[in-house]
Amino acid sequence: MRIAVSGSTGLIGTALCRSLRADGHDIVRLVRRAPQEARRYESAGRGPAGGGPLPSEVRWDPKGRYVDAAGLVGCDAVVHLAGAGVGDRRWTPAYKKEIRDSRVLGTAAVADALASLDEPPRTLIVGSAIGYYGDTGSRAVDESAPPGDDFLANVCQEWEEAAVAAQEAGIRTVFARTGLVVAREGGAWGPLFRIFKAGAGGRLGSGHQYWSHIALHDHIAALRHLLDREDLSGPFNLTAPEPVTNREATAAMGRVLHRPTLFPVPAPVLRAALGEFSKDVLCSQRVVPRRLLESGFTFAFPGIEDAVRAALR
Repeated sequence: MRIAVSGSTGLIGTALCRSLRADGHDIVRLVRRAPQEARRYESAGRGPAGGGPLPSEVRWDPKGRYVDAAGLVGCDAVVHLAGAGVGDRRWTPAYKKEIRDSRVLGTAAVADALASLDEPPRTLIVGSAIGYYGDTGSRAVDESAPPGDDFLANVCQEWEEAAVAAQEAGIRTVFARTGLVVAREGGAWGPLFRIFKAGAGGRLGSGHQYWSHIALHDHIAALRHLLDREDLSGPFNLTAPEPVTNREATAAMGRVLHRPTLFPVPAPVLRAALGEFSKDVLCSQRVVPRRLLESGFTFAFPGIEDAVRAALR
């Protein structure tokens, strides 16, 4: 397949592109700079003049709601992963706007561009998040649960609603509601590996809050599963089958890395250090992947200790 990917330089985007290329798929990346020179796509009937040059990169401006739609001609699917990092900075009013706009405006731009094509891709996968559900406490929730009412829950709702143009154009649209990806290269878990390896790891707050994690390997495999299965659409939770508490995740990190976990970070310290974002760190989200399991997907690293060991490999 020919697959367009936004956010291709991020943790998930990089791993997804590597996986797709390894299996012979052709990747076109959405970039904010001037695209590289087009290269020839060998298959006849794809693009101008039945096999003319197709781009390996396509220019887009998410804030300006612009995508060079012509560059998406011939794509079979689009995976939209771009968005400002939720934990990269303190949540000032300006950065909260950046978090929202990067997702909502970017998704609308992609959806509008696809809907404008005479022959749009068959599939659009939009990267969403389990923040959609808000704080669920100890209550397990699946894709049928209603949205929460905090900042991130509102962003996730708008984020998914922004894809309406693609849905109305008949494009199969999937919302990949991602949990905490266990990876040492980055994301929410990357800094934890550095802290725990230094022997300074410990639970955050009470440690009783649920963390719905997923191994990076399983996350990429789940995206590939959703790409391949043309009978699947709508929201899917990309989380491991058994969410764990922060206390359990801390213990697993200590066992795998052979480090002490003696330095808990009290909630007031987190609030002082992280500001409003601390609410997301301290909230409990017990999210289960009901629809993914029902579709026949099998996790390679379902347990938290399995996921941590996989990240180290």
